[in-house]
Amino acid sequence: MNSANANFGKVAVLMGGWSAEREISLLSGNAVLNALQQSNVDAHGIDADHGIASVLEQGDFDRVVIMLHGRGGEDGAMQGLLEVLDLPYTGSGVLGSALAMDKLRCKQVWTARGLPTPDYVVLENEQDCQQALQQLGLPLIVKPVLEGSSIGMSKVEDEAEMLPAFELATDCNGTVIAEKWIIGVEYTAAILNREVLPMIRLETSRKFYDYVAKYEADDTQYICPCGLEQETESQLAQMMLDAFDTIGASGWGRVDFMLDEQGEPWLIEANTVPGMTDHSLVPIAAKQAGLNFNELVIEILRSSNGR
Repeated sequence: MNSANANFGKVAVLMGGWSAEREISLLSGNAVLNALQQSNVDAHGIDADHGIASVLEQGDFDRVVIMLHGRGGEDGAMQGLLEVLDLPYTGSGVLGSALAMDKLRCKQVWTARGLPTPDYVVLENEQDCQQALQQLGLPLIVKPVLEGSSIGMSKVEDEAEMLPAFELATDCNGTVIAEKWIIGVEYTAAILNREVLPMIRLETSRKFYDYVAKYEADDTQYICPCGLEQETESQLAQMMLDAFDTIGASGWGRVDFMLDEQGEPWLIEANTVPGMTDHSLVPIAAKQAGLNFNELVIEILRSSNGR
């Protein structure tokens, strides 16, 4: 065993869980588990359920890689449990995880910091839907604030689509928002141990970068290098790091943003446990930065050293 990697001790890779993103989490978790084992780390995969506390206590683990997407794993709950168990873990802490997972609170914190994020309206009923149409105009996007992978999201291009979009998002439970649609180009900035990796420009033939575009479509394009001038990308990188820091995120993650038709940036959301599948963005950015998948996973694991 590589002596440096042996220093990590016995590592639990948490995956699966009980959120709507369970299947993606299993894909990510198994990819990370395989990479760690190939790198001679004593890594063990765990399909997390509500008995995870006793599994971790009895397993004599030294640290944890969190590859749980969505509620129960990415929202601060698992991070809080690991703090109580005194187990070092990867990624953001309780506060950063909770704020990034809650799209509404994340936007509120960014706005308070003076960072640009699209206008929005909180939707609780049909009257709010009408207010959103009047205030934001069309098109707009409707989102459940506590889901990832674009689950429950809809682009609304016609007034008749508003209520069905609201109902779909409401089915996910939790708060729902309507957000102003930004016409422009979508980018993502991966962050690894305070370094912003080369940015990726996303292009899809679908209405927006939805679940199908992320995980199923073969024609989604991930353009890296993204084509921005170096000075512009450097300035945007500083903004993305500021956005990450503002919500208390740490270790590794991703900030998604748009550049509108005037070239102005708009922060869309932060992700503290990004996907690690063959369609995922962080591995693409890492490869452009000179890190292969196994090296990236080791660096993610290394981020647990600060806990």
